[in-house]
Amino acid sequence: MESQRSPLLEVKRNIELKTPLVKGPSRLPLPGSRLKRGPDQMEDVLEPAKKRTRGVGATTKIDTSRSRAPPITTVPQTQGHTAVQKVPKKTGPRCSTAITAVLKNQKSVPSVPAQKPGSTAAPPMVGGKKPSKRPPWDLKGQLCDLNAELKRCREKTQTLDQENQQLREQLKESQQQAKALGTERSTLEGELTRVRAQAEQGQEQLGNLSARVLELEERLGTQEGLVQVLQKEQLELQEERRGLTTRLEEQERRLQASEAALSSSQAKVASLQQEAAAQAALLAERGDRLHGLEMERRRLHNQLQELKGNIRVFCRVRPVLAGEPTPSPGFLLFPSGPGGPTDPPTRLSLFRSDDRRATLSGAPASTTRHDFSFDRVFPPGSRQDEVFEEIAMLVQSALDGYPVCIFAYGQTGSGKTFTMEGGPGGDPQLEGLIPRALRHLFSVAQDLNGQGWTYSFVASYVEIYNETVRDLLATGTRKGQGGECEIRRAGPGSEELTVTNARYVPVSCEKEVETLLHLARQNRAVARTAQNERSSRSHSVFQLQISGEHAARGLQCVAPLNLVDLAGSERLDPGLALGPGERDRLRETQAINSSLSTLGLVIMALSNKESHVPYRNSKLTYLLQNSLGGSAKMLMFVNISPLEENVSESLNSLRFASKVNQCVIGTAQANKK
Repeated sequence: MESQRSPLLEVKRNIELKTPLVKGPSRLPLPGSRLKRGPDQMEDVLEPAKKRTRGVGATTKIDTSRSRAPPITTVPQTQGHTAVQKVPKKTGPRCSTAITAVLKNQKSVPSVPAQKPGSTAAPPMVGGKKPSKRPPWDLKGQLCDLNAELKRCREKTQTLDQENQQLREQLKESQQQAKALGTERSTLEGELTRVRAQAEQGQEQLGNLSARVLELEERLGTQEGLVQVLQKEQLELQEERRGLTTRLEEQERRLQASEAALSSSQAKVASLQQEAAAQAALLAERGDRLHGLEMERRRLHNQLQELKGNIRVFCRVRPVLAGEPTPSPGFLLFPSGPGGPTDPPTRLSLFRSDDRRATLSGAPASTTRHDFSFDRVFPPGSRQDEVFEEIAMLVQSALDGYPVCIFAYGQTGSGKTFTMEGGPGGDPQLEGLIPRALRHLFSVAQDLNGQGWTYSFVASYVEIYNETVRDLLATGTRKGQGGECEIRRAGPGSEELTVTNARYVPVSCEKEVETLLHLARQNRAVARTAQNERSSRSHSVFQLQISGEHAARGLQCVAPLNLVDLAGSERLDPGLALGPGERDRLRETQAINSSLSTLGLVIMALSNKESHVPYRNSKLTYLLQNSLGGSAKMLMFVNISPLEENVSESLNSLRFASKVNQCVIGTAQANKK
């Protein structure tokens, strides 16, 4: 920018110092003269003068002293300025005013005409006066003067053209500078506007900041108050920290003591773990040994039961009830066993007098002694727990996988139902074999659970009345619909038998069993006979399906426990009651005696190893066939009355039991998988 502004600054400096604008050979025209006039134009100007000269004739004197605009001759600068000073063409009002002032202040200096070599030079001016004119006859001299003047004019024109060109360039440069200055001015104005806007924004921000400062000062006051509060709290916290530090040190001491104790405990735990591992190994070894012992126990238990006989017969004599006649002494005798009075009795002697012989001969009737031997004989004073203790091991065989069947046989009123179910009133001392057997099974199953065995029990209770199966656990509308129950096989190819439409109830405690027995008593068929006011007229069969599993060893066992209360075994004549409604009782008695006879035939066929066993001749034997064969264990209670009036039925029952006791049905097999 400094190089572009230097000419203007120089002109301004010259104006202020009132120094003329000096150029070397330049000549500025007078005001009002045309600057754009070349050499040809100058010749056109001089041409009329020549014509006028020619028109006058040779003797006419050429007037060369016409007044012309004195040329401006620049005086060389003496103080180091440049010979040519460039002035811009248009630089605004200030620049044009400066150029006009320069032109006015310049002093015209008479130019010295250039002379050609060899030409006649014009006489110089003496004392500032014009040279004398050539004589009119000196046309050649005048012509030389004119040519010299023409040459000077041409040189002057050329110089003026150059100066004009330079001025144009300077003017162009000045215009460019002016344009750049205008652009810069616009930029500066925009920047000024922006700065003003920023200043306004700054003022606004300053106002906001002032308000913010006031607000912060207020908050600072609040914070200072808060700081004071916090300082107080800090002091309190420091005090508390010192207390906590003291506690922490104490806790660290305790922790170190605890860590020491922990290390000691860990060492003890490691030792205990080793002992536990050793104990676990020993426990596993002893578990295997215990399992082996359990299997050995079952084997020995089974051998013991086989030695006692897979068909055993117990005889039980009920006591004399209140209101019954006392039998004569010696009517029933219970001889001591081989070991003396301390051994349980196994024999029974019954004395019977023959009244018919005494009538014919007139002599006193003779007495006949009948001796019977069984596996165990229970006199009238035997308690219920004594009876169950004798069969407890047999009941436990069902848990080992052996089918077990226990019968109660005898005439009406001999105590069969009391033996199987117990007496009325819920007295624990009078509980029968069924509740005691299930309590024993639940207890033993709980003990075996510690050895890895798990057991499940499903109970059912049916009666066979006139060769019709009825469900004693039926409730609601199903009561009395015994005809709908049929004995079927559980599935194709299965040996297991099931009763259709009968309830099979899972049981796990004594209360559930008591509920089932109470319901069965209400549903059982009873009737009045000549020998008993309330006589059971059907066979009741309580079945308990036992399923055991040892998951760790993959062992399973399934076996049924059957507890059967048979109907009264009396003959037709003594129990016959005359009257129009006794024909139904007669048919009941015939059906009962037929099923009991079939039971005897089945046992005899099994004992004789016959190829055909008549299970299907009776619903009772057909239902119990899986618990009567060679893989089963069977026990029969023969119940007799202590009264002399029932001696005939007692003898029949004892003779039937003796036949059963003589049977051997082979070695029992456990149902294991």
